Amino acid sequence: MTKQDLRRFIRAQKKEHAAAQLAAMSEEITNRVFASAWWQEASTLLLYYPLSDEVDVRPLIREAFEEGKRVLLPVVKGEELELHLYEGESSLRKGAFGIMEPQGPLFAPEHYDEIDVAIIPGMAFDGAGHRLGRGKGFYDRLLPKLESAKLVGVCWPFQLLDEVPSEPHDISVEEVIS
Repeated sequence: MTKQDLRRFIRAQKKEHAAAQLAAMSEEITNRVFASAWWQEASTLLLYYPLSDEVDVRPLIREAFEEGKRVLLPVVKGEELELHLYEGESSLRKGAFGIMEPQGPLFAPEHYDEIDVAIIPGMAFDGAGHRLGRGKGFYDRLLPKLESAKLVGVCWPFQLLDEVPSEPHDISVEEVIS
């Protein structure tokens, strides 16, 4: 299957699941993240504010913020993702593609080595950590800059495939939680 075919297949799979089913699967995934040693040890986390068709990681954002961890969320700027400090739910505004984005200070690229864990969304992942994104390349451009962060993909079980097409320049995640 081509990447476009896989995206169509995953979109169809998402439509076959009720919102309550997706919410229950998201809760299972966030509970696995909470239980991991790397989550508990991390002090700076990159997360994402989910779209309605992505694993709901808002409990991770809230819990990390309440625990005093530094939480970063991406902001779309042109063709790139900037990382900004999350300063609570009231600091979010609707940005590009309808995604809620933090209005907190910019987290400068020269500090990316301080990010302990990056939780990454995807249309699909495989067991080798290959990721299929939405096709705009935002994370393809960001992930190479996160050299010292543990990269963790999160997806619903039907998004974990036997094989995801990848290119030599693609950055794989180290772990997939589904």
